[in-house]
Amino acid sequence: MTLLVGAMLYIIAGSGCGPSDAEINAFVHDFEADVTGGEYIVQPPDAMEITSPNCPEVDGEAVVVSADGKITLKLVGDVKVAGLTPVEIARKLEANLQRYYQRPVVSVRMTRRDSKRIYVFGEVAGRGPQPYTGRDTVLSVLGKAQPTFSAWADRVHVIRPSHEDGKRHVIVVNANDIMKRGNLEKNFHLLEGDILYVPPTPLAYVGQKFQELLQPMQPAAQTFIAPGYAYNSGQTYYQNNP
Repeated sequence: MTLLVGAMLYIIAGSGCGPSDAEINAFVHDFEADVTGGEYIVQPPDAMEITSPNCPEVDGEAVVVSADGKITLKLVGDVKVAGLTPVEIARKLEANLQRYYQRPVVSVRMTRRDSKRIYVFGEVAGRGPQPYTGRDTVLSVLGKAQPTFSAWADRVHVIRPSHEDGKRHVIVVNANDIMKRGNLEKNFHLLEGDILYVPPTPLAYVGQKFQELLQPMQPAAQTFIAPGYAYNSGQTYYQNNP
């Protein structure tokens, strides 16, 4: 058993050191997009709020992009917005409102970015999808997901899927090192669809594997324990109630 534990720890700990600067730079420069909030591409079912100081009919309107990529507003009716940025949508609405107002001013604020996701799995409290904002970094996403006590922050896996064969990329990031040294160059921006996997520490991994080994034995153990518990309970009852 000692040899088994030692082998498991060796395999986990020896899975490789953190990435070199060259690996980080290749991953970031080849695949990172410089995304800002204004460059967010709207798709169904995103939600937005329309503000216009001189067009009261649309001012304060909260709308959701329908499945056909349109929003519906007073005066202008249905407007196709899918595939546009918030700034482009605002300019399009201004052009439509020019039939009713002189120099209309419109701004668009995204209230929900439901069409794009980043995914977090592993030893975190908040597993599953997170909204993609275009400003998400490794640390900001980890902060929202809240790594657990068993999380191995030295070995955070960033997985960038691709529909093309052989194009998937994986890099291991030492989040602890980023936080301790403040090296923000390695705290790169994530892209839509990226996956963060936070593995368990070696000891936590071994504990999980032991639990998996013991789990099939638990029903059998309960079968043997239950009759003994019932017998002891019966003996106690009759002793207290002769």
